[in-house]
Amino acid sequence: MDVAPVLVAGAGPTGLVLALWLARRGVPVRIIDKASGPGQQSRAMGVHARTLEFYRQLGFAEEVVDAGIKALRLRLREEGEEVASFTLGDVGAGLSPYPFLLCYAQDDHERLLGGKLREAGVEVEWDTALESFTQDEGGVEAVLSRAGQQERVRTPYLCGCDGAHSAVRQGLGIGFPGGDYEQLAYVADAELEGDRNDDVVISLDREGFGLKLPVRSTGMHRLIGLVPRAQSDGRTLTFEDIRPEVERTDGVRVRSVNWFSTYHVHHRVAEHFQVGRVFLAGDAGHIHSPVGAQGMNTGIGDAVNLAWKLAEALSGRMPPSVLESYEPERIGFARTLVATTDRAFQGVAGQGFGHTLFRTTLLPHLAGFVFGFSPARRLLFRTISQTRIAYHESPLSEGRAGDVRGGDRLPWVAACDNFAPLRDCAWQVHVYGEASPALREEAEALGLALHAFRWDPAADEAGIERDAAYLIRPDGYVALAAPRPEEGVLRRFTDRIGYQPP
Repeated sequence: MDVAPVLVAGAGPTGLVLALWLARRGVPVRIIDKASGPGQQSRAMGVHARTLEFYRQLGFAEEVVDAGIKALRLRLREEGEEVASFTLGDVGAGLSPYPFLLCYAQDDHERLLGGKLREAGVEVEWDTALESFTQDEGGVEAVLSRAGQQERVRTPYLCGCDGAHSAVRQGLGIGFPGGDYEQLAYVADAELEGDRNDDVVISLDREGFGLKLPVRSTGMHRLIGLVPRAQSDGRTLTFEDIRPEVERTDGVRVRSVNWFSTYHVHHRVAEHFQVGRVFLAGDAGHIHSPVGAQGMNTGIGDAVNLAWKLAEALSGRMPPSVLESYEPERIGFARTLVATTDRAFQGVAGQGFGHTLFRTTLLPHLAGFVFGFSPARRLLFRTISQTRIAYHESPLSEGRAGDVRGGDRLPWVAACDNFAPLRDCAWQVHVYGEASPALREEAEALGLALHAFRWDPAADEAGIERDAAYLIRPDGYVALAAPRPEEGVLRRFTDRIGYQPP
């Protein structure tokens, strides 16, 4: 089959990262979107550590950090009064090069990603809709529509990153089971008077909750919360309708509102993420409550997972069957995430005596425990930052050395900055200590760069075993962990997964 552009439908963060990773790997790609241009509202805001680690592989993590705002402090309010304050700062120090919560507005984020994609030679094709598609063993034939004109294209793979109302998912006939929460939520971008720009504020009361996050360096903030039930009567609301309640609950004075919307929160996961040569990623495959700011970051994780596998399959370095690992690696996490955020959302938004008691009495004490107890704080960081995601059951995962298993994200070791070589976005071998001549020869024969880092106690603290061999995937996850890397260990594994030297 002639190499044709991979077709990406949807130019939100998920589609942009997918297209960008493919372009950086030399894979021809087209990206289309039915919208007329990038979004104008800061929908998603939290950029977590794992996403920034992926961006470091692509070479622009520091630009994102510089453009965003680090959330330095969490303030907890109850019934309109501040009851606790916790320092966030570098809450994940030692766990990631990016041990903080970064707030970065999605519209700015999309413009940055679009600029990086243009630098890689790919332009987003706006005002271009996917009308229909069919597939066979050799590829996908899609019909595109732009300005009343249709275009038929042939592509080896179609990737649906086109949101909750995905035309790709609907075209596949894949179910999207889940549900909607009854209570109406609101979101607003607002300029506030006299408020610290780097604080996150969580407000709890009998009606529900409110959340304030810094969004832009110009002083804009994101306000999220539940519309009071007395006003959730189906009529069209403006911010002025709920201003008194928002200002009382969050303890703010709103100077101006740039954008305001109401919506119902959904929780759904598609029945499949892959059918033949067609894939779903991001909101096309899973949507959930905004608790933990996981949605956009999860979609970007989908994109990276899928992109490197497409690149390997199209280059011939791995068989097309490698793509069959995409769904099992990502759909399990999506289901767990939806279930977890569902429980969390019910806890902070549910009605009735039990939910009210949890919100106004138990949760403030629970927050004090989490932020005051170092192991709990680190676990919270690993969970929210998505550095805890692992693929232990994947066919691409094998072995254990120290505390590190095949399928784990490679632990970060600051002393040697073992993430620096990951910028190659390629298979590589890591050894912490001494690499035997036989292992070096085998890695060279397989076209694998071998990085031998001087042993440091920090590696032991990260769970890495001295002199073990770790085969790292292009996305920074451990494929093979070999505690005693005897001769042939790399060859046997690469033969099993079908890897071919470049």
